[in-house]
Amino acid sequence: MTNAQILAACRSNWEYRGIDDASVREMLDELSAHLEDAEAAGRTAQDVVGRDVRTFAASWARARAPLSRRALRTVCLGSLALGSVLLISYLPRWTTELDVTARFIAFWVAIGAVTVAWELRRGRMRMLESWGVGLAVGLPVMVLADWLVGDGALFTLPLWVVPFLLLPGVPYAVADLRARKSRLDGGVG
Repeated sequence: MTNAQILAACRSNWEYRGIDDASVREMLDELSAHLEDAEAAGRTAQDVVGRDVRTFAASWARARAPLSRRALRTVCLGSLALGSVLLISYLPRWTTELDVTARFIAFWVAIGAVTVAWELRRGRMRMLESWGVGLAVGLPVMVLADWLVGDGALFTLPLWVVPFLLLPGVPYAVADLRARKSRLDGGVG
């Protein structure tokens, strides 16, 4: 991997994680200097960043962004994901109340846990991988929960709860979409 490719991968990762532009530029300058120094000393770029550039960039981003900010962003985006799942669950039934069962909770918790673990370890999942996770992890857990607990409703959730779950994550989701769009527009032109 060339120095330019490493810098591009790190920039993409840091922008995706919501690090401000000034910090990204500063981090890129520092990394570029480290890569040039390593090259001058006869070392490779892999000696600086390791085997996995995404892991290197993610660890540097975590060190750069305060924990409280990362935690707030994670909670808000998790709330958005939960609200989206619930909204999608209401639509096929055309109802204003949703009976929440143990299998429903187990299915989505299993998929969410594996997805988060996968993204923290490996990076983003492609569509085919996410469907594979849904089938390989979610369905067996759902069947097991149904067998252990039964299929009765644990509680009923009214539709008016969904907007309260969606709203906190909307600003973060919009910011992520804008950052992704500006990266794509910047990369093309």
